[in-house]
Amino acid sequence: MADNPFAEFSLERAIGLRWTLRDIQARRLGLSPISDEDLRVLTELGLVELHDDEPVLTPTGAAVLSD
Repeated sequence: MADNPFAEFSLERAIGLRWTLRDIQARRLGLSPISDEDLRVLTELGLVELHDDEPVLTPTGAAVLSD
């Protein structure tokens, strides 16, 4: 992916958001609940969508993790 969707964030925040994507992908939400703020940011970036009130990665979100 040529553009870094986390470029506007501090390194610490970007790492945290990437880990949140990994938690969503691995369905570890019971162990690692997502903060409302993280969910809002990831949704606004187009990396996550809600399906039946559950966050799932978009194709763009999956591509971020494959880079």
